[in-house]
Amino acid sequence: MHLSAFEHSKPCYAGGGLVNLMASLGQAFDVPSRHYNPLVFAGAGELATRLCQARTVVLWVVDGLGDSDLRNPVAGALARDRLTALDSVFPATTAAAITTFMTGMAPREHAVTGWFVYLHELGAVTAWLPFGPRVGKGQWARLLPESVELLKRESLFDRMRADAHLIQPKWLINTPYSKATRGKLTRCHGINSLSGLVKRIGTIARSRSRSRRRFVYAYWPDLDSLRHRHGVNSPQAQAEFEHIEAAYRRLLGILAGTDSLLLVTADHGLVDTGDDAVIKLEDHPDLAAMLALPLCGEPRAAYAYLRPGTEADFDAYVSEHLGDVCAALPSADMLASGWFGPGPEHPQLRRRIGDRVLLPASGWVIKDRLPGEEQFNQIGVHGGGSYAERQVPLISPVL
Repeated sequence: MHLSAFEHSKPCYAGGGLVNLMASLGQAFDVPSRHYNPLVFAGAGELATRLCQARTVVLWVVDGLGDSDLRNPVAGALARDRLTALDSVFPATTAAAITTFMTGMAPREHAVTGWFVYLHELGAVTAWLPFGPRVGKGQWARLLPESVELLKRESLFDRMRADAHLIQPKWLINTPYSKATRGKLTRCHGINSLSGLVKRIGTIARSRSRSRRRFVYAYWPDLDSLRHRHGVNSPQAQAEFEHIEAAYRRLLGILAGTDSLLLVTADHGLVDTGDDAVIKLEDHPDLAAMLALPLCGEPRAAYAYLRPGTEADFDAYVSEHLGDVCAALPSADMLASGWFGPGPEHPQLRRRIGDRVLLPASGWVIKDRLPGEEQFNQIGVHGGGSYAERQVPLISPVL
């Protein structure tokens, strides 16, 4: 079955994606990208001019805010100020997309390929953002302190000709991932609430500073968390969306007259799944027997590492037994056709995408479970290439 039947499409990296947004931001702060085009859309030229002229540029990333969310009647000011839709990266997931925000690189270059990443350097499947083994609550930074070198990427923020600020919840400020990707020069601000995020942005924008311009990266995770737990359109997620709309309106008033430019976007959107839309590997022991490692990546885009010589049998099994709800694509083909983006290839990338990428149909997920692993069920999910997961809004008011 063709991927379009499963609603998966390759992201745009040519001018309409997150990587292009970061190229535009880099260009505005004297860091032109070597590998990625700046944004291309009807208002891109005007936005580029505003980016270069503003004293303070704020990029607010709302985790889990899809472009389709702006059809919500609650999205008054957010919908009014929408400039265009952008494509996330592949996979459309926090680990990969946030690394793109921090570095300006596509996954092909930064090689963060999902929540679970097989690290050949450690010989272990690793939960990337917590940076620990898949099973258990340990953290590599404590077990093997030198392993934090694997997290490090060249920070776009450090290269900008600006005073860079990072605002995020306090519990994220000193995680190994945050410390490794934010750069050495970025000033960090931990907050406890959405109102705290708005207040801190305002404080920075209104503060006196040296002649240098300012770049503010602000991150808010709660919409994504609530959608994972309760569902995309759950009352809990709807209430949080209302809080975000209200916070956005307050922020417009706070930033008025400060010579600031505000951008709001997201890392990905989400879709709902259900108990009847789960492919459990334990129900397919013949398929599981062909795997050399546990599944990696995401339940909506899983990397399968195959035992040598099983490739044809694996493809045949997926086609015969799962073909109506899951596609198996050679990882090398997806890499060659640009799913992971352009740019130079990270030396460990091929080891982090397995032999096959399993892409379930819309609303479906594929899961395995290891001994000792806690039951982990989510209603809202992401990682695939559907419109709802892949497309995020680009919002920018005229202050």
